[in-house]
Amino acid sequence: MHGLENKVSVLIVTYSNRWHFLEKVLNRVLSFNEVTQVIIVNNASGYSVSDKVKNIEDNRVIVINNEENEGSAGGYKTAIEYGMVNTTADFFWLLDDDNLPDHNALTHLLSEWQHIYGANNTKALFCLREDRKQHVRVAKGEDAQRYLVPDNFMGFNVFRIFANQFYKLSSKFQTEKPYKNHVSIPYVPYGGLLLHRQMVEDIGYPNERMYLYVDDSEYTYRITKNKGTIWLIPACKVIDIDKSQGVNYKRKFLHAQLLDEWNFRTYYHVRNRMFFYANNFVKSRLSFNLNKALYLAYLKVISIVSFKSKEYKKLLVAVKDGLTGNLGKADESKF
Repeated sequence: MHGLENKVSVLIVTYSNRWHFLEKVLNRVLSFNEVTQVIIVNNASGYSVSDKVKNIEDNRVIVINNEENEGSAGGYKTAIEYGMVNTTADFFWLLDDDNLPDHNALTHLLSEWQHIYGANNTKALFCLREDRKQHVRVAKGEDAQRYLVPDNFMGFNVFRIFANQFYKLSSKFQTEKPYKNHVSIPYVPYGGLLLHRQMVEDIGYPNERMYLYVDDSEYTYRITKNKGTIWLIPACKVIDIDKSQGVNYKRKFLHAQLLDEWNFRTYYHVRNRMFFYANNFVKSRLSFNLNKALYLAYLKVISIVSFKSKEYKKLLVAVKDGLTGNLGKADESKF
């Protein structure tokens, strides 16, 4: 059974001037009978989120206003903590402000919860976002562990070059496969994640010192490390109505996207990825350092020929900050 006896708090973090996205998401989730609260953390948006929400005239919506942008980590920490302390919700459903769920997504998630074996603190469910190609492949049966390559540096591992080429070649000859009913996945983004409050009691809150990017991977990987399972449910879909950074980048000869699109987002992504991977997936320090040296040498050459030496130096700072755990909101000079 599922429905009103399963109380669900939807947790959303918003920022900037994104009401045209947020309004669509709000209208959708407020149409779900299972939703007892929608908690919006406003990360210093350029307009009054509270005033806009008043026009919706639904007392289920709660707005928490941050004077400064606390990033996704700080925003979701605030939302989850508020939900744990101030609501009696059984479940928390995390959505970005541009994550538009299908009309039956929540009902289907709660139904799947009843059918998937495991206690409330040993499982979490995740909606499929079809613009994430790796998730689509996993949803069709590809082993998610393939993407957890030990000792890689920014995805590069010299010992996996031939294996990766084999995967790419073989994938061209594979027939299209249907989605599985549910598949396990080691970590996921915030947007689309359904977890029980008992899980939060075990894994705690997001690490606000990561501020932005990869903080969702670090947080949800705690479920896996804690011997729980995240189940990707392909029938439950969430559509990203805004496009992620970098999707329109066109590869150029002797250029690197990391350097060409260097900005504050890239800094946090590199720094936090280093922190997350170094603390979870380095099995051999020797192999990791070799991959690091080779990949940085490659980027050094690219930076010279593409006149991106300044960006390369900032990349080195981001790598060092991540590996040494120098987290928190960074000084703008690093961007």
